Amino acid sequence: MDDYSASAQALVAEMQAKAALSPIKAVAFQGAPGCNSHIAIQDLFPDSLHLPCFSFAEALAAVKEGRAGRAMIPIENSLNGRVADMHFLLPESGLTIQAEYFLPIDHCLVAPKNAGKITHVLSHPQALGQCRHWLQAHDIRALAHADTAGAAAEVADRKENGLAALSPALAARLYGLEILEEGIADGDTNITRFVVLAEADSDTKKLPPIRQKLSGKMMTSLLFTVKNIPSALLNAIKGFGDNQVNMTKLESYQHGASFAATQFYADIEGEPSEEKIAHALDILQQNSCELRILGVYAQARPRQ
Repeated sequence: MDDYSASAQALVAEMQAKAALSPIKAVAFQGAPGCNSHIAIQDLFPDSLHLPCFSFAEALAAVKEGRAGRAMIPIENSLNGRVADMHFLLPESGLTIQAEYFLPIDHCLVAPKNAGKITHVLSHPQALGQCRHWLQAHDIRALAHADTAGAAAEVADRKENGLAALSPALAARLYGLEILEEGIADGDTNITRFVVLAEADSDTKKLPPIRQKLSGKMMTSLLFTVKNIPSALLNAIKGFGDNQVNMTKLESYQHGASFAATQFYADIEGEPSEEKIAHALDILQQNSCELRILGVYAQARPRQ
């Protein structure tokens, strides 16, 4: 609790107390109340309780420990790429991806009244990265913070001249800050993709229902480690092309400290029960020393 700024602590305590009364209905998220993850939960789970957590690891642990039925976690942004640490936190958690959600991001420059000319801004590194050109053009120095709404709460508490935060408008309202600028971003389209995580054996009938329109297609997310031999990756993913399976995402990560085993995260359209997907996964398995399905879930928006 002490990790949060004073302005956020009362809201965090209130939400945590409500979630403790009915954990199965709670959705955990990283950040202070008013952050984009909080907004995504309000959109996707209007009937849920909200459980703020200071870190991504704590949000995932809340589900594993039974303090929340689900977690809402950002994994990538259209302007600033993948969210740091999720490539190892997600598989280590042992949780399953149940759904995806795309949230348009609207960063606001927020500050206390009479803050004067803004020279410094606090926010999460992802938000700062999505707005770095705008900040440079306005000669504002970026300072990293654990999350966007937490930055707004700290700015509200510090009340320093020239200090502002990049945060959603919801955070400005919650912490009594003025919105100086809206719609800040370095591109016309700023969207963050979130995934919903839960225990693989969770009873979905007891969890808060997901409220969103879907494309009608399925997605499969998987993690694999190729054998350390020539053409390993080419041979591993060849089955997807041969079977006309659309791979919408492929990212590599160094596995361990040896620099010898490369791990890959991939998203594909379809599900393992389809014959063509099963054939592609069989070829992938033959050319990998590890293969894990992280989730099979409904596609939230078309990939083509």
